[in-house]
Amino acid sequence: MDTTVVDKAEKKLKIKKKRKWNKRPTGVDVVIGLFMLGVVVVTLYPFLHVMAVSLNNAVDTARGGLTIFPRDFTLQNYKEIFSGNNNWFLAFQNSVLRTVIGTITATFSCAVLAYILSRKSFIFRRPLGVLLVLTMYVSGGLVPTYLVIRGVGLMNSFAVYIVPALLNAFNVIVIRSFIDGLPDALEESARIDGANDITIFLRIIMPLCMPVLATVALFTAVGQWNNWFDTYLYAGANANLTTLQYELMQILGNAQSMTSNSVNSLNQTEGAMIRTTPESIKMAATIIVTVPIVIVYPFLQKYFVSGLTLGAVKS
Repeated sequence: MDTTVVDKAEKKLKIKKKRKWNKRPTGVDVVIGLFMLGVVVVTLYPFLHVMAVSLNNAVDTARGGLTIFPRDFTLQNYKEIFSGNNNWFLAFQNSVLRTVIGTITATFSCAVLAYILSRKSFIFRRPLGVLLVLTMYVSGGLVPTYLVIRGVGLMNSFAVYIVPALLNAFNVIVIRSFIDGLPDALEESARIDGANDITIFLRIIMPLCMPVLATVALFTAVGQWNNWFDTYLYAGANANLTTLQYELMQILGNAQSMTSNSVNSLNQTEGAMIRTTPESIKMAATIIVTVPIVIVYPFLQKYFVSGLTLGAVKS
């Protein structure tokens, strides 16, 4: 008897699934599908076009009509970059170091401040919280910031990439919201067992905050990798502190200020004359600085989606 009931239930489930898959798309489904297809095209086309130009012969690219596939494949644009600029490997090293060190230190600093502001026994909790939020609306300005950094001796040093980015008001608020959503019983039981604030923070709060810390770390890492303005302002005089984004900025600036005829370089390769242009060099440099973050992003995409809602709902 039980077997018969199970078989009937399985048959009904299969029929429902079959009906679901055989269901004809409605007009709304078609519109949504076309809209999402348009979003995909708009999102992917610029990147694929830049890659096609970077892998295409520069003279052939000047003819126009190039879309997302190279017509005349060549790696000469990338060879020109690495042979004409010896700073790329140093710039890559600095970018990786500032991203790794800056992300770790900034995430930990924001977590510490967020934990302090989440303590109900902290008498300055509300004034500091208000002051923190005000920094998101009113900044000191470029000139005062420059004077402060120069006054504390951070000019032309690697620390200028790390120290000014230790705290971010938005990240602190996100972490504090998540901590506020944790059960108070965890802290109370730990204090009964004799744990102090440092032990509670490191052994209880930090492990439970790993999702939000991963989100903040991702935000910080992307910001560190893409930042070039601090190199331009505070470390431009030290060639050993160059970064990938700063090198790309210089290439883009040079490409805009030069004409194609004045900067074309002729290279003898297997008896053929291969020409490079500022446009092709610019596209190749863009791919070089973009590919690392594009490779990492798909594995961490879920943190972007969940990060903005962490701590928004309290149980």
